Amino acid sequence: MKGTVKWFDDSKGYGFVLAEDKNEYFVHWKSIVTLSDNQRKFLVADEEVEFELMTTDKGEQAINIVRLNPVSG
Repeated sequence: MKGTVKWFDDSKGYGFVLAEDKNEYFVHWKSIVTLSDNQRKFLVADEEVEFELMTTDKGEQAINIVRLNPVSG
């Protein structure tokens, strides 16, 4: 699924993605995919991402998040 980062708090390590299905999904920094384990995992508001959904006890959340057009932040 594709979507856009609504907001992401880098200091707290979480935020929300607005998906193409018009729903908002929680995202945690551990679910962000990077090329190297040494890369910092973060997202920037309004950037496009692709992700999968996982059902948790608190509802669905975004996992395996890939930044499609990474911007610095």
